[in-house]
Amino acid sequence: FFFFFLAWETCSAEACIHTEDGGPYCDDEELNEAEVNGNWTPQEKALHEARLKAKAKRRLRKSSSRNSTSDSFSESGEVAGSDPHSPKGKVNANDRKSRTGKGRGLPKKGGAGGKGVWGAAGMVYEDEEPDVRDPNYDESAQGDTVYATVVPELDEKELEKTVNPIVQEYFEHGDTKEVQMLLKELNLGPHKYEFSSLAVSLSLEGKASHRELTSRLLSDLSGKVLSQADMARAFDKMLKELPDLILDTPEAPQMLGQFVARAIADHVLPMTFLDRYKGKVDCDHARAALDRAAVLLSMKREIVRLDNVWGVGGGLRPVKHLIKEMNLLLKEYLVSGDISEAEHCLRDLEVPHFHHELVYEAIVMVLESKGDTAIDMMVKLLKAFWKTGLITVDQMNRGFQRVYDELPEINLDVPHAHSIMETFVDLCYQESVITKQLRDACPSRGRKRFVSEGDGGVIKN
Repeated sequence: FFFFFLAWETCSAEACIHTEDGGPYCDDEELNEAEVNGNWTPQEKALHEARLKAKAKRRLRKSSSRNSTSDSFSESGEVAGSDPHSPKGKVNANDRKSRTGKGRGLPKKGGAGGKGVWGAAGMVYEDEEPDVRDPNYDESAQGDTVYATVVPELDEKELEKTVNPIVQEYFEHGDTKEVQMLLKELNLGPHKYEFSSLAVSLSLEGKASHRELTSRLLSDLSGKVLSQADMARAFDKMLKELPDLILDTPEAPQMLGQFVARAIADHVLPMTFLDRYKGKVDCDHARAALDRAAVLLSMKREIVRLDNVWGVGGGLRPVKHLIKEMNLLLKEYLVSGDISEAEHCLRDLEVPHFHHELVYEAIVMVLESKGDTAIDMMVKLLKAFWKTGLITVDQMNRGFQRVYDELPEINLDVPHAHSIMETFVDLCYQESVITKQLRDACPSRGRKRFVSEGDGGVIKN
């Protein structure tokens, strides 16, 4: 037995070939011949089965992998051991797993590689060197990072949407400092000059008081937020856009000319602004605007600045000036009898809270006049204002009540003031201008004297 085992071991050693990984590899034919001869012992048979299992494992490891696609191809070019028609047999080009058959099927670089990846979890970045081209680079500090709030630059459409509410609110409060503060918070960029053109365009569609406020705003912003060059560029743009502005505002050329004259007088525009356009204007509307500005600047006034080019709007006017304007309005009406013109003038004053003064002045003018013409015309005027709603109930009652309170003093200059007042009040009540309660509140001059006891209540003149 000893000699037989030694011969078998020698034969096995010669037939056994070492593989690349150092494991023994036996030829199948020799093993099969030995198996056929039936000369194996149980130990030899167990050793042979173990070698076959190891060999099968090595082949399986090379041919396929559970987590990756095999890179062994058949002669036809197809992947070995896969069905080309099945979705599992296709190679996914976007698969981040290794296709070489190595590794454990995990993402590359531990998930820290590829587009849009922040890096592996727990990764700490080192301090980077400061970039010289960085706008916050400080050569003296070298490395100190300055954090600042970046305001995005507004384009033309966003500028119009942002500026319009600011200007509309300014027309309500009239505070130029607030507008200046809001503009400093915006990044207007190269479109900064367009704020002036937008403000002027909005005021052209508004009232005279809005145009006065706009002129004051341009004067206060000049040199602080907007330069003379920005203002000149804005007015140049508006002169070119006059044909479009006329569609909404027919009087745009005259108004723009007044804006130019006021801006030059307030040193918002350079004095040479008009000289640049001499002999170079082809548009009739622009020529009319520039001619209007030249005429206003050539007029000799006591005040150097054209402060009254728009008048003084609304409640900004002094009370004496408003009273004077209303007296002129009533006198012109008594001469012309044009109710529509009187209504237009009263609306231009923009003082609805002061309309009681018009009622008071109209009644006093009736008491001081001679004849019945003034009474009839004033009744028609107050009736027209009452129907259009230009004079409200409170303003009408307040105007009449003021005359009632001052009637004793007025009677000193006008002896028949009481009787004229009673006649006027009765006519107003008949035309539904005043209420019955206000008519009954009219003071009488002592005891009323009647013609006789059976006269039916007729008052003796």
